[in-house]
Amino acid sequence: MPAIPISWWIAFNAFVIFMLALDLGVFNRKAHVVKLKEALGWTAVWIAMAMVFNAWVWWKLGAKSGQEFLGGYLLEKSLSVDNVFVFAVIFSFFKVPREYQHKVLFWGIFGALALRAIMIAGGAALITNFGWIIYIFAAFLVYTGFKMFFHNEDSVDPGKSLVVRLLKRTMPMTPDYVGSKFLVKQDGKWFATPLLAVLLCVEVTDVIFAVDSIPAIFAITTDTFIVYTSNVFAILGLRALYFAIAGILPYFHFLKYGLGVILIFVGVKMSLAHTQWKIDMNVSLGVIAGVLVASVIASIIHRELHPLPEPLETPEDAVKAEEEEKEKE
Repeated sequence: MPAIPISWWIAFNAFVIFMLALDLGVFNRKAHVVKLKEALGWTAVWIAMAMVFNAWVWWKLGAKSGQEFLGGYLLEKSLSVDNVFVFAVIFSFFKVPREYQHKVLFWGIFGALALRAIMIAGGAALITNFGWIIYIFAAFLVYTGFKMFFHNEDSVDPGKSLVVRLLKRTMPMTPDYVGSKFLVKQDGKWFATPLLAVLLCVEVTDVIFAVDSIPAIFAITTDTFIVYTSNVFAILGLRALYFAIAGILPYFHFLKYGLGVILIFVGVKMSLAHTQWKIDMNVSLGVIAGVLVASVIASIIHRELHPLPEPLETPEDAVKAEEEEKEKE
């Protein structure tokens, strides 16, 4: 495959910066509660833009690259669902007013873009210079998949996280939120607000999840342009995805098991990449999409048989419902 012109990298990143500026500077200048209709609308916009870019990649770089982008995007999008519920736990723990949640996710995901770019560059360098590392990645993905499939996730307690404890030791913190500010100056001294602690928790959460997702996408392709752009599109839509589905995640009981199967599959695919049993890209797309559809259908049937006691109106309600269900189990 020919080298990607530097102008493509510049143009893509300029587009990302423009969209982020448009998001925060025009559509979300004032803090407000993101309603379901707005969240679904933005989710559709980000997915549509990803598909348009996918068509452009297919046209410019060929069918193989187009399939790799689509596979990488589907994989990253599905794995990001786990982030959504953890975000809901963090917001619930810190009792973040709903009108400030979008700002936290905006800056959290802005930071995540930079961190993932560094991790992708590092992963590509490792695979290029140490080919055997791909088998380490594969084994890690299979292990993570089995862990997700057979074990319940430990309850998340953001208040005990190292990042929150370090923040409290580094600088004083206001007892309450001060609007949507992360830092405030009082009596000539800077104070962190609880919203800054929430932002740092969101950033650390994304880094933890990226440890799984970055090796996973290298099982789809080692083309850094495809890896990076598919990751970026998946992350850019994460804010809208949170407000669109966080409240209904407990209805998808088998989704985490589906994600476990997908991680095991991509680990196996990665380990077979340089053998005669190499798995075709079309097969990979079919397996990822098929497992996701099957886990959603199984979840719908499960909820028909075991309905939740009442409708879930907010992500915070979803967290409570999930905790109550785990206690019953």
